[in-house]
Amino acid sequence: MITYPVTKKEATIGVTAASAGVGPQSVGVFGQACTRLEEKGYHILCGDTVFRHDKAKSASGLVRGKEFNQMMSNDKVDLIIPPWGGELLIEMLEHIDFSQVKSKWIMGFSDISLLLLVITLRTGNATAHGPSLGDLRAEVADETTAMWERVLSTVSGDSVIQRSSPTDWKTVSGNSVTLKGRLLGGCIDIIRHIIGTPYGDVRHFQENFIHQEPILWYLENCELNTADLRRSLVQMKLAGWFENCSGVMFGRSGSNTPMENYTAEDVYRELSEELQVPVVYDLDYGHVPPQMTLINGAYAEVHVAGGEGTITQYFNE
Repeated sequence: MITYPVTKKEATIGVTAASAGVGPQSVGVFGQACTRLEEKGYHILCGDTVFRHDKAKSASGLVRGKEFNQMMSNDKVDLIIPPWGGELLIEMLEHIDFSQVKSKWIMGFSDISLLLLVITLRTGNATAHGPSLGDLRAEVADETTAMWERVLSTVSGDSVIQRSSPTDWKTVSGNSVTLKGRLLGGCIDIIRHIIGTPYGDVRHFQENFIHQEPILWYLENCELNTADLRRSLVQMKLAGWFENCSGVMFGRSGSNTPMENYTAEDVYRELSEELQVPVVYDLDYGHVPPQMTLINGAYAEVHVAGGEGTITQYFNE
């Protein structure tokens, strides 16, 4: 079964730099985000790692892991939102005490999506792929990104619907598409690195937490060219990650650089043909804003038609 945290009003947000920290050039942006959240009634509790950054990370994997464990065990911390992504979150995985993971929302994307996916795969706790704390600095947030509060306030047994922004959602088939399944995913650049490790046991998750319900994968590409994207998807397939898969969704990307006339659309079409499932793309999540909030472990119904779409997430056990 999947366990869904509940966010209360005037919650305390624990901020730990699970990947990149806040360097001198970013202090103003980070401070602005904290101010906006405090104006909304949240309390901010920053860990020691937050204002540290050197050599592509805030601190060693051990230090980051210990601070995450402390925030997870601290009853005063209601949810955890890192300042933003980065590069080397993978170093802290071996230092997380999964036996002590409590039902608290963890939210972020990019490098943080690795932490989210691993927590859900290992514990069955739902996690939130959505804006990082630094993305919440706007005085007036766009409607799509602002839905993070509504999503994280949804109680177990209820549902929440999100609608496409004024963008153009697409399907490989060119026809309207409906997809249903348990959501799993993240930034493919990052999550591919746990394939074949104890942290990427998708089959265990299927058997023990969702009892063989189909998985609806959501993926987004930060920096990969199309050949590398294709290699990563083939690796996921060979590792069994696409077994009992009901469909694949891709967020909009500023990368997807064609390799020798090999386009992202070619990659999506080949994946759909190989897996014999619908593939939809250019959805509202990932490194190109606005940012929907997608819940790892939630049951979702996704409808795409005429360039528009909806994602309804059911917080079912």
